[in-house]
Amino acid sequence: MNRERELAKAFVELADTYAPDFDPLHLFDRLVHGCRQLLDVDAVAVMIADARGTLKTMAATDDEAAFIELMQMQTGRGPCMDCYRTGQAHSIPDITTERDRLPTLVTAMSVAGYQSLHTVPVRLHERLLGAVTLLNARTGDLPENDLSLAQALSDTAALSLMHWPTEPRSDDVTTRVQSAIAAKATLEIAKGMIAAYRDVSVGQAGRILAAYAGRHRVSLAETALALVKRTMEPSRILDASAAN
Repeated sequence: MNRERELAKAFVELADTYAPDFDPLHLFDRLVHGCRQLLDVDAVAVMIADARGTLKTMAATDDEAAFIELMQMQTGRGPCMDCYRTGQAHSIPDITTERDRLPTLVTAMSVAGYQSLHTVPVRLHERLLGAVTLLNARTGDLPENDLSLAQALSDTAALSLMHWPTEPRSDDVTTRVQSAIAAKATLEIAKGMIAAYRDVSVGQAGRILAAYAGRHRVSLAETALALVKRTMEPSRILDASAAN
């Protein structure tokens, strides 16, 4: 029953586009953390392709998972790239078997402490938007049920992206995806501003911003944009953080 409740909660959170704080940053964050909580995996990341077909990391459960995605983006090779190109799930139960074909990825995973990797596509009906990467610190295949659930969660997130109330409103998939990628880029700038202002790591800055948005029930994307446009001072975020 507990798993059934967690499953229901995960799908409701991904589908709830009417929440006042809904934005694509929360959407993809919920996707990766939902996958990690519900599946037999240690870390999760999701990448979405821009208008040129270049994959961008939208969310990761930890810095190590984001690092694995970065290595695949930089080399243009790896299961995530293959998944996006083919629209098919890919698995590497033991990364050491790929030492000759994917030496950079093998080294990156070894440094990060992961031994196996699995991917499922992010798709809107038949249109490919990106890929979800599932990482484990042990070798072995994922249960088929876990891969099916990861696919269902990814498909739900893609559908929710199309109901995100962007301004101006658009039903065009490319416009929605580009808006989401732009919001992510703005967040990274805002995290850098908070990190410099507070003298903390970028990861800590991201948690401070997310906590502020969560407490005030406001969009994380809009909060980041306000910082970048200088309509909100970093001190406001930090003063609110210190008060809680």
